[in-house]
Amino acid sequence: MARVLGIGGIFFKSADPSALAQWYAKALNVPIEAEWGGASFALDNMPAGGATVFSPFKADTEYFKPSQATFMINLVIDDLAEALVQVAAHGGQVVGDIQTESYGLFGWFLDPDGNKVELWQPGEFDTD
Repeated sequence: MARVLGIGGIFFKSADPSALAQWYAKALNVPIEAEWGGASFALDNMPAGGATVFSPFKADTEYFKPSQATFMINLVIDDLAEALVQVAAHGGQVVGDIQTESYGLFGWFLDPDGNKVELWQPGEFDTD
């Protein structure tokens, strides 16, 4: 039986894909490739403790709010606090406070299209 080996990409619609891609390049250093307008991340760049998660949520979840989208992107980053400062400096709307879990730090923002994005800094952190 065939099986899934991982997430091969995140694909979503935008009224102006080029502008949104450039916003991510400026706000979070996403390495947008001009030829096709997206970014490719090598699996060996994932930090220790990092993973790609596949997780359907219940239809009535509040977790994606205030976005109206039916999805939420999670990006693995190296410095959560600095990433949120960069996002805000480029006009993104930071949502909520940084949360600490034993497996990492989490923060959220709305991008220029109103998509909620979760930022995850993997690692072991004290939750006390």
